[in-house]
Amino acid sequence: MKRYIAKNGRHSSHNFILGTPGEDLKFEVPVGVTLITDFGKKIGELNEEGEELVIAKGGTGGHPKNGFLGTKGQAYPIKLDLKLIADIGLVGFPNAGKSTLLKAISQAKPKIASYPFTTVRPNLGILTYSDLRQISMADLPGLIEGAHANKGMGHQFLKHVERTKLILMIIDIHGFQLSPQYPHRSCLETIMLLIKELELYNEDLLNKPSMLLINKMDSEGSIEKYKEIKDQLTNLKGFFENYPEEMRPNKILKFCDIIPMSAKESTGDVDLVKDRLRKLLDVLADLEAEEEDKEKADLYGKMRKSMVERGPSLV
Repeated sequence: MKRYIAKNGRHSSHNFILGTPGEDLKFEVPVGVTLITDFGKKIGELNEEGEELVIAKGGTGGHPKNGFLGTKGQAYPIKLDLKLIADIGLVGFPNAGKSTLLKAISQAKPKIASYPFTTVRPNLGILTYSDLRQISMADLPGLIEGAHANKGMGHQFLKHVERTKLILMIIDIHGFQLSPQYPHRSCLETIMLLIKELELYNEDLLNKPSMLLINKMDSEGSIEKYKEIKDQLTNLKGFFENYPEEMRPNKILKFCDIIPMSAKESTGDVDLVKDRLRKLLDVLADLEAEEEDKEKADLYGKMRKSMVERGPSLV
């Protein structure tokens, strides 16, 4: 644990009757940091470049009211909680192909292997387009059942999803099994359980725009399996109703797009996903701008109505 204390104020002197105040405590942190006290109270967030937040004020300089003696600088125990700020959050069970997709679609170089939990910390990739447009994508550590209760990577993963504009869910067409003592989950079951984990952690996450990728379509038997589930992918609610309440989510994550692909073998698939992601984010930006304009227009309308009701004022 590092210790930081704001500077003390200086005492008055025969040359300066007013002592100089101590400097406030400031230090650089990454964008996306939340500052929390030991008691769990949030002090503030720093979500944009150049934002500043004073944690501890420097001591007051000496003056007549404090006996001309400078006071000590403030010191507070705080925790810095970093949540990645990315346009896209890449989620899925371990070994679904998240790192492979991130490497193929961006300039990132994540560790890739054929066993679960290769990614143990978030990787950030930048999608660059021919017109120099850039979009950020975070490959977040693999979820497992019970992640909402901090099993596996738990909250270390889920907290990062809150800062993304879009959820990109990637699923293995053959499903997933963490280890022999765990049940094998089919492709559709993994979708259901991932949505459930997001809901249990923070149900507001299900309001985010999302896209679904059915990965590993280059593997043996993948085309046949995809044909079997294709119709169910557009009626997930009907599929989920066949499962007990503790497994199925109360709300469905509505996917804007569902794309079968091979992140490992098909550059065409990767380019398609890259193009769709840009178009979706552009649509979201337009909708946000329209909403902001509507809010401004509503506010202006209320102000005009209020002024009319008051009548003219004389100066």
